[in-house]
Amino acid sequence: MFLPIGDAPNPLTRPVMTWALIAANVLVYLAMIPAAARPADPRDPAFVEYVRTLASERGFDRRTLRVVAAGMTEYDLIVYRWGYKPAAPSLVTLLTSMFLHGGFMHLFGNMLFLWIYGDNVEHRLGRPGYLAAYLATGVAATLFDGMIRSASGIPSIGASGAISGVLGAYFIWFPHNRVRVMVFLFPFLMDVIEFPARVVLLFYLMVDNLLPFLFTGGRGTGVAYGAHIGGFFAGLALAWGVSRVTQRGRIPRGGRARGAPATGPDLAVAFDEAVSEGDLEGALALLFETPRALSRAAIGPEAKLRLGQELVRAGRPRSALAVFQRVLTDHPADDDVRAAAHLGAAAVQLRQLGMETAAYQHIYSALEESSDPALRARAAALLEELRTRTRAVPRLRR
Repeated sequence: MFLPIGDAPNPLTRPVMTWALIAANVLVYLAMIPAAARPADPRDPAFVEYVRTLASERGFDRRTLRVVAAGMTEYDLIVYRWGYKPAAPSLVTLLTSMFLHGGFMHLFGNMLFLWIYGDNVEHRLGRPGYLAAYLATGVAATLFDGMIRSASGIPSIGASGAISGVLGAYFIWFPHNRVRVMVFLFPFLMDVIEFPARVVLLFYLMVDNLLPFLFTGGRGTGVAYGAHIGGFFAGLALAWGVSRVTQRGRIPRGGRARGAPATGPDLAVAFDEAVSEGDLEGALALLFETPRALSRAAIGPEAKLRLGQELVRAGRPRSALAVFQRVLTDHPADDDVRAAAHLGAAAVQLRQLGMETAAYQHIYSALEESSDPALRARAAALLEELRTRTRAVPRLRR
């Protein structure tokens, strides 16, 4: 058995929306317990319709069908009415189905994953954005599952599609986080082991969902593999899109390039002069408003890093972060340059933007990419600073 039990690092902010979603799911489950203890009324039209649906889609014989009907509860009929049925789609059940669960272990597993992964994603998106993303990826997950079994009248329920969306976003934004996993392989191994977050999430996607889905076609298993897969990819797409929009939003606009030079050498000279003279608007315009291929080739990475540091000193952290990120995309082959850009971005995120877990990703990358003692010392100092601003920081391999 492999059971995730925690992750690191975590922001110090309280994940109020994650707690609220967990509370909503638990309260709905508790409210349904009395209904789960009462037998269903055979005269209820929903009872007859549900039994016929099960007989048609599952191929139950008469004996099995009598057993199923005898064990049916009022909660089963609630699930039939408020779960999402692909053959009878409804906007209302797209939402209500996310808050119904098939039993305690179903609820426990979903809420455990939401508790582990939700706080970092909530911190990244903010509470309203996180709630919108949770619901949107949950809807996408349910619709994807519905496409696979479009003719089915058997309802699907559970928060796992929306939570898979959270996992997909986590995969994009927190690649260097670590997840603590309880490994129970009695009698050979019983321990808690830290794994890279992406390893754990890929295991969830591939082994827990894609492989069973390919073997079964996603039908008749009682597990909504299609919802898990659809939610995960919806989360990947959402995180990628948000990152692109956010990065564009950080790019300064409106500066004047003072007659932007048309040739590489002239551009490099003009950029250096602008930075040296404190004309940060002019330097930003030369970097971001000149055709990308020209600015990438003409303006050296050290000059861009210097602009980033000047922007930090000028109290313009978002513009500085955009410059450091531009260095990372423009100069992928120079490890020390990339490490310096990672550390510049980490310092801005940690000290000025309150993005501690995002800063950790950059610190980790800097330590991975550079063996320069000075850069590694800077990374170690930032890591120690980070420890005071987060609930837990995993130990890094040196």
